[in-house]
Amino acid sequence: MIFVTGGAGFIGANFILDWIATVGTPVINLDKLTYAGNPDNLASLRGDPRHIFVKGDINDRALVANLLKQHQPSAIVHLAAESHVDRSILGPAEFVQTNITGTFSLLDEARAYWNTLAEFARRDFRFLQVSTDEVYGSLGPSDPAFSESTAYAPNSPYAASKAAADHLVRAYHHTYGLPTITTNCSNNYGPLQFPEKLIPLMIRNACERKALPVYGDGRQVRDWLHVTDHCAGIRAALKKGRPGETYNIGGNSEKTNIDVVNILCAILDELRPGGAPHAKLITYVNDRPGHDRRYAINAAKIKNELGWEPAEKFESALRKTVAWYLANEDWVCNVTSGAYRNWVETNYAHRGVE
Repeated sequence: MIFVTGGAGFIGANFILDWIATVGTPVINLDKLTYAGNPDNLASLRGDPRHIFVKGDINDRALVANLLKQHQPSAIVHLAAESHVDRSILGPAEFVQTNITGTFSLLDEARAYWNTLAEFARRDFRFLQVSTDEVYGSLGPSDPAFSESTAYAPNSPYAASKAAADHLVRAYHHTYGLPTITTNCSNNYGPLQFPEKLIPLMIRNACERKALPVYGDGRQVRDWLHVTDHCAGIRAALKKGRPGETYNIGGNSEKTNIDVVNILCAILDELRPGGAPHAKLITYVNDRPGHDRRYAINAAKIKNELGWEPAEKFESALRKTVAWYLANEDWVCNVTSGAYRNWVETNYAHRGVE
C-alpha cells in the first residue's frame, strides 16, 4: 500500500489511475479538495477497495499520523501542492501554508512513523517529493538545460515555496536518515488538468470563441511532459531511485508558448471546424510579473540510472489531449464554477482581456 497526497488533482488523479492499472496495490488518497481537487477525476475507481479516499489537510498532523498508523504504507508520494504561478502572485500565503508548512508537517509525521517500523520496512520505505523545474529559475536561449546539480534560483512565490519544500525534504534525509527522493518535472499536460493552465485554458476559450490570451510576446519556452510519462517517471523513481537523490523528469519537447497555441489551434481547426481559423482568437496581453523566459530539463540521469524516458511525442499527445477535452465538455463545465470565473476575471482584467 502507498499513501498519496493530493490524489484528486490533475497529476495526483492520473498517478493513482496509472498506479491501480499498472501496479494494482492499494492507495490511500488524502486530498483537501480545494478548487483544483475533484473526486470526479477518480470516478472510475468508485467502489474499488484498492482506492481509499480521505478528505483532509496534510497540515492536520493527527489525521496524517492516524492514517499512517492504521494503513502502514510502504511509501508516501507527496503531490499535494498549490501549483499555479499566477495564483501565487495574487495570493502567496496559501502557497506558503500548503507547500512549505504542509510539507514540513507531512515529513515530520513520516519520520515519526518510519521510526516505528521494523528494520526491513524502514529500509524499503520511501518518501517521494514531487516538485517542479521552476525551482531552478530561468534559462537564457543558449544555456544548458537544468540538471540535478543546477543551483536553485526560484523567481515566483510558487517556485520559492516548492524550493523551500525540496530543501526540507533534503534536510530530513541528511539529518534524520529518512529515505527521501525528489523528482523535478517540467510542464505537464493531458486529461483532467484544471483549466487555469495554458493548454486547457486555450482549449476551453477556443471552443467558446473567446480570446486566447498569450502573455507578452509568447516566446517563453517550456519543456512539455505528458502526464502519463510523468506518472511512469514517478513510479520508476519510487521503485529504483536511490534515497537522498533527485531525478529530473522532462518531456524532451521544448516549445514556445505561442508555438503551443498555434499547434493547438491547428488541431482544433481539424477536430472542431467551422468559422474563422482558431488562431484568429490569439490575443497578446500584458506579461506576468517576473515571468521566467525558458525552462529546459536534462533527463539523462533518470534515463541512465532508472531506465525511464518519455514515450509520448508532443504533437500526437497534444492531439489526444484536445480530443479528451472535446469529449468531456461536461467535466470542463463542472470544474469551471463561479469561483473559477471570478479568478479568471481577476487575473486577466488588468491584462486587457475580458
